[in-house]
Amino acid sequence: MSHILPIALILFAIYSWYRTRKKSAPGGAGGSVRNRDLPKAAAELGFLPGERLDTDRAYAPDPRITAVKEAVRGGDWKAAEQFLAEAGRDWQERDRRSSVLASEAVKDDSWLLAWRAERSEDDPDVALVLAESLIYLAWEVRGSSTAKHTTREQFDGFHRILDQARAACAHAQALAGDDPCPFIVEIPLAKGLGYPHERFEEIWAEIVRRDPHHLAAHTSALQYWCKKWRGSHELAESFARSAAEKGAPGQLLSLLPLEAYFEYEIQHDELGQDEFYKRPEIVAAVDAALVDVAAAAAANPDDWRLAQIRHLLASLLFWQDRYEAAVEQFRLVDGYIDAVPWAYRGGRDAKIEAYVQQRDYSAAQVVKARGGI
Repeated sequence: MSHILPIALILFAIYSWYRTRKKSAPGGAGGSVRNRDLPKAAAELGFLPGERLDTDRAYAPDPRITAVKEAVRGGDWKAAEQFLAEAGRDWQERDRRSSVLASEAVKDDSWLLAWRAERSEDDPDVALVLAESLIYLAWEVRGSSTAKHTTREQFDGFHRILDQARAACAHAQALAGDDPCPFIVEIPLAKGLGYPHERFEEIWAEIVRRDPHHLAAHTSALQYWCKKWRGSHELAESFARSAAEKGAPGQLLSLLPLEAYFEYEIQHDELGQDEFYKRPEIVAAVDAALVDVAAAAAANPDDWRLAQIRHLLASLLFWQDRYEAAVEQFRLVDGYIDAVPWAYRGGRDAKIEAYVQQRDYSAAQVVKARGGI
């Protein structure tokens, strides 16, 4: 009996390895390439070796973010105030910047408390960062393990801090005016505390009334509608399709259906990625996302949101055997890989292995098609 669990774990590991590596074997989809040719092909196309990949970021460091982190770690709350104020009414940028500050406050909130003492607890910027930092703190207390591997003490601390965060969100929302960010930061609360659908719809109405095309709000809301949280695959897919239909090229809302399909696939081990991601509706969704990305890049090639969709596009194009297109997306994100789908793999080595396997296989297929292998 004592040997059954280790054997089961070994079999599961082999199956997981097969699911992620089946294309790298000779005779895989798209024609055979030798495993030893993969790193050579990647290097030929200018890709970085695995050991040089950054698994903590999805895109290159923003000097402004680096500077404000250093400033607040030194106690300079005025730098935080200026950093957030400079976002103005660009709600997507304000949301990103408040998240940066909230993450820093979880590590050390002395500068945030000094900011609040100087300005007042009714300052909208202070209230927003405080509410978001409490939510981040709650999730840190809970940890990232599944429920069965989370202790009662962790759950108790998690819910206790989330209750404080809910009050902080309500306070920030009362000061919000036309700013959607205090409502956006409540979405993780809706997941963690199990808001009923009617309550979530009330929050969502406040968000879209203020910013109907906010990408981060939509991706966060999609998680609420997923089966693993408070919805189902049908609800998640319906939400994703509706969002994509309402978005214009360049707003990147075409990401939503891609994420919905990905969430469904990872929850159903019996599906084969080779077959699933070649379904006509998914190919069409990828085509729409490529148009969306091109429009966004033409408007602003430095749009930090592009990396998020390009990582997922690169993987889906790989599974669809569209290697030239996959290589183009990999080329534009190579170096920084803390993004879906790689981030779902867990630790650094697992992220790198998943990313490199798909990138290098795509590269080898492109080099082979050009007569290089």
